[in-house]
Amino acid sequence: MQVADTVHLPRGKAFVNPDVDLFLQLADDELMLGWRNSEWTGIAPFLEEDVAFSSIAQTEIGHARAWYELAAEELGTDADALAFDREPDEYRCSPFVELRLVPDWARTIARHWLYETADAIRIADLKASDDPSVAGLAEKIDREETYHRMHADMWAERLRDEPRFLAAVDDLWPYSLGMLRDSQREQLCERVGRDPVDAIERGEHTEDLRPLWEDMTMVRRSVPGATW
Repeated sequence: MQVADTVHLPRGKAFVNPDVDLFLQLADDELMLGWRNSEWTGIAPFLEEDVAFSSIAQTEIGHARAWYELAAEELGTDADALAFDREPDEYRCSPFVELRLVPDWARTIARHWLYETADAIRIADLKASDDPSVAGLAEKIDREETYHRMHADMWAERLRDEPRFLAAVDDLWPYSLGMLRDSQREQLCERVGRDPVDAIERGEHTEDLRPLWEDMTMVRRSVPGATW
């Protein structure tokens, strides 16, 4: 192992390339949701879903790495440092992905459906980017996310009359709106058939983030400053 510098990206920092903040938002969302989905490994209600959520979690973390790599090129660092070497308040993730929902299956499926629906909107916008590297990555991710959306839609249809699921969607709806830019939120309302409400915005973190951060950075922090 070699000793590496710690990355510090305080909230509110302005970047020369404004896309960097977007890359970090996307990467942080995918990383945190990947970790949250991975918490179902071994305890999902049946084996098929144990495999499904494990696979989805792995893909989300892979997408996080890809967005981190784009940000790292601009920041002069690497994807692993951005993923693991920041303090909790330096992450740009939405509060939506921070919430620990295990062992509530209905709330997990509600988040899964709302997140994948919202994510499809922002990925579609990125596919139209003038930057070939951004558009190309968004196109690749969109193809890989097709399975996620099919899985989420299947479960939403299966649970559409289940009171616990409907209550979970009501509760999580403001969080899902906060994932997106203002200009994208009307599309989300149309796709899920809901009226707009006050969104729970990025910028403030939930109390669930720090325990998650402590778990996912445990090994990195065991030898501070090391390059593995």
